[in-house]
Amino acid sequence: MKKMLSMIIAATFTVGLAAPAAMAADKVMKCGIVTNKDRSLSKGLVEFGKILEKETGGTIKVQVFTDGVLGGDRQTLEGLQMGTIHCTSVSTGPIAAFVPQFDVFDLPFLFKDKATAFKVADGPIGKELLDKLPAVGMIGFNYWENGFRHLTNNKREVKTLEDIKGLKIRTLESKIHVDTWKQLGANPTPMSFSQLYTALEQGVVDGQENPYGNVVSNKFNEVQKYLTTTGHVYNASPFLVSKKFYDGLTDKEKEAVKKAAKEAQTFQRLENDKEDTVSAGTLQARGMKITALNPGEQQKVVAALKPVYDKYSETLGKDLVARMLAAVK
Repeated sequence: MKKMLSMIIAATFTVGLAAPAAMAADKVMKCGIVTNKDRSLSKGLVEFGKILEKETGGTIKVQVFTDGVLGGDRQTLEGLQMGTIHCTSVSTGPIAAFVPQFDVFDLPFLFKDKATAFKVADGPIGKELLDKLPAVGMIGFNYWENGFRHLTNNKREVKTLEDIKGLKIRTLESKIHVDTWKQLGANPTPMSFSQLYTALEQGVVDGQENPYGNVVSNKFNEVQKYLTTTGHVYNASPFLVSKKFYDGLTDKEKEAVKKAAKEAQTFQRLENDKEDTVSAGTLQARGMKITALNPGEQQKVVAALKPVYDKYSETLGKDLVARMLAAVK
């Protein structure tokens, strides 16, 4: 019990003033996220809180709960709808359970690099999707980033399409992610991120796929031997605020939230770049074997995923998928 209490305390950040000032704050903004406290997305929320408290003169006090203390991605999003959680940053995959069109960001091998992803996320298509969120109880301000996802496993070095077949892979709780890995011959198992380390340790799944930052900060190298730099999905991670909470703010406070979200986006993307720069070396130093798919094998993987594009062109709308494909060129 004491250990559990200490973990919860360690995963909770209160931004800004000391206890007496906290009691004077008009509103408390509770932000939850599944990532480790050292991850760029978690740091982004803390930075958002610092900026917002400064901009509002302390009328809004921000508390950040990391490490999935408030629940997994889906539970956090449901909390935003109910107004029990007030802000988060979540990858587009889980958001698609509420607004299906967000799946267009998770089409495999869609983005060639970050610059392209930023251009699309910060452009008309990104805004079009964010504009759909108020109808489901959330306000989307902009896109932070989780980064490119890579495959890790504890069974074998993955160098070819054939090597993927039969692996039990944990995925996001997202239909398109499950369909992608099924199409490649793996056995996908969607589960909450907060359950992942234990599932890997106990052999419930053979592997998982996540950006470098998550692999490092959660020490997956302790329970995974191999990483293949597939870069199969780029995870934009929208910054979201509960509509119930936002609607209760003054106009001045709403403007402060917008400003803080914009500044925190810049901060978070830079932090994520730092993570990407050092992560591969960190994992290799910890004994993890890192493998790159050669261009020929990557083309085989891409070709094998054509049915996923065909399926989601129908479910998301051919026009949206066509516009996305045009935007990434």
